[in-house]
Amino acid sequence: MLDLPAEHAVYQAELDAAWQATVREAAFIQGPAVGQFAAELGAHLGGAHVVPCANGTDALTLALLSLDLPPGTEVIVPAFTYVATLEAAVLLGLRPVLVDVQPDTFNADPAAVRAALTPRTGAVVAVHLFGQCADLEELTAICQAAGVALIEDNAQALGATFTFASGRVAHAGTVGEVGTTSFFPSKNLGCLGDGGALFTRDAARAARLQQLANHGQSQKYLHQRVGLNSRLDTLQAALLRVKLRHLPAAQAARQALAARYDAALAGLPGLCMPVRERRSSHVFHQYTVKIEGEGRRDAVQAHLQAHGIPSAVYYPLPVSTQPAYASLGYRRGQFPVAEQLCREVLSLPVQPMLSAAQQAYVATVLGQACAR
Repeated sequence: MLDLPAEHAVYQAELDAAWQATVREAAFIQGPAVGQFAAELGAHLGGAHVVPCANGTDALTLALLSLDLPPGTEVIVPAFTYVATLEAAVLLGLRPVLVDVQPDTFNADPAAVRAALTPRTGAVVAVHLFGQCADLEELTAICQAAGVALIEDNAQALGATFTFASGRVAHAGTVGEVGTTSFFPSKNLGCLGDGGALFTRDAARAARLQQLANHGQSQKYLHQRVGLNSRLDTLQAALLRVKLRHLPAAQAARQALAARYDAALAGLPGLCMPVRERRSSHVFHQYTVKIEGEGRRDAVQAHLQAHGIPSAVYYPLPVSTQPAYASLGYRRGQFPVAEQLCREVLSLPVQPMLSAAQQAYVATVLGQACAR
């Protein structure tokens, strides 16, 4: 699914130089590369404030922590997402309220979000799944009308943009009160370990997030808030600076691969290709198809595996049925779209170093599987 050695080989000399310079400087915590990376990523995102942190889950936790929501406050999250989206809320004593998603884009259904609002709602978390934005136009309007915060979980769509009806174009993660991302190695912009960041256009909120990520202190040994020890280390920041310079090329490669898949897979029986949200660009963290028919997805995946082709299921269970969250009281059947997606979705290799021949092989074998 991901050939990091091949991808890194293109700029291995730059990575080696960054690593060696960091070791020589020996400022491993909050060294100069951290601030430099934050500034460069902020410029890449159209001038957003960037606060680096230790990982994507911490970023979600810090985003919610910055809202000062009282325990028990409801946070609306999609039922089809990685568990970290609601894990952060539960760890802070907040209550996740799940909503179903759209069957085409897989992102939160704005109508379901609107219906889930109560006087206890404090925030809505929009997850930009697989590389494209959720409906930021409608979700922003819903949150503003209700007076609740919009948080963007942008772990999978860094670099995507959304075009509003007014013509304004905004980067994913920079529209709500806070955006979050992960630099897990498999992400489109991944470090060589763990890392994450928060985005905001509000300078005061950026200062608060920076404080919260550093034990709640803005001055050493003076702790104004209860915070976390969540810092991106200097080595990862130095390596991310290198990878950020190559991100546009990698993103273009993923988009070209997706276009070739679109052409090669069109018309295969029982296969639904990714639907593009018309107002969002798509950076294809995953190229995720749907295999319709009871049990067919697993059969197709087994056929691919038998022919040496990796694939993945993101996600096999809706978060509503995860044992750790049984206390939320959800039951099977409450989120029919999310539950069906968990039975049908299959992600194909879309990493930038995939060759045309490899991709053609994937399409051929997938076509054989779908015809069976």
